[in-house]
Amino acid sequence: MLFLSTYQNKVDKKGRVSVPATFRSALAKVTPKGEEFSGIIAYASFINHCVEACGIERIRKLSNRIELLDPFSEERDAFATTILGGSQQLSFDGEGRVMLPEALIEVAGITEMAVFIGKGETFEIWEPRAFAEYAARARELAREKRLRLRGEGGAS
Repeated sequence: MLFLSTYQNKVDKKGRVSVPATFRSALAKVTPKGEEFSGIIAYASFINHCVEACGIERIRKLSNRIELLDPFSEERDAFATTILGGSQQLSFDGEGRVMLPEALIEVAGITEMAVFIGKGETFEIWEPRAFAEYAARARELAREKRLRLRGEGGAS
C-alpha cells in the first residue's frame, strides 16, 4: 500500500471528513489473515502537529516490532502506550468518511478543512495553513539535503 499526493476536504460540524478515494481503495484490502477492516488507524504524529494514519497492517507490523522488545522495559511500555494505546480505529461510513475524534482534531488544530498528505506507508491529516507552513520548510530542507537521495556510492 502506497499513499501518494495531497488532497483537501471539508470537515463537517460532527468532525466527519471524506478520506480521498485513492487512499480508501489502497486501504480496502482483506488482510493476510482474511480479516477485513474498512477504515483507518489514526494517532497523533510523533513528529508534527497533525494526525498520522495508516491501514491495520502497518499497525500490526509496529505491534510485532514492539513485541520483540524486552517485555519489562520502559522503552517497550512507552511504545505500546503511545502507539497502540494512542491509536484509534476509524471506520468508513457509507460515503467514505471517518469521524475524527475531538482529541485528534485538537492535536492538529483542524477546523473546517483538512489536508491529506500521502507519505508512503502512512498519510497525515493537517490543518491547511499549518501544512502550508510546514511544506515550505520541508521543501527547503529537502532541497538542502537532496544529494542524500542518491544513496551510498553517489549513484543516481
